[in-house]
Amino acid sequence: MAITVNIYYSGKNGNARKFAQEMIATGTVSSIRAEDGNIRYEYFYPMDDPETVLLIDSWKDQHSIDVHHASPMMSQITMLREKYDLHMRVERYLSDEAGIPAVDKAFIKE
Repeated sequence: MAITVNIYYSGKNGNARKFAQEMIATGTVSSIRAEDGNIRYEYFYPMDDPETVLLIDSWKDQHSIDVHHASPMMSQITMLREKYDLHMRVERYLSDEAGIPAVDKAFIKE
């Protein structure tokens, strides 16, 4: 069962975007994407909130998340969050192993 964590980073004066840009520029994002069990690690900007960045962070299972959280990379991420004085709101989702119901597929164009 895959686990997806949506993290909304919020700050002031564009700091959330600066944080995401530094995460990418330093190679931290590439390193996380290369970790065993990582499915997705991607930033998005809400159109109606320039002070927030959404991170969609998906993992194969809880063990993969635990290994990631125990890695030295987490101290780098924590330091950057503090550097940019960010606040976080977190949502956690489990994958639907049954997939998309046929009745819903009628509304999806691939």
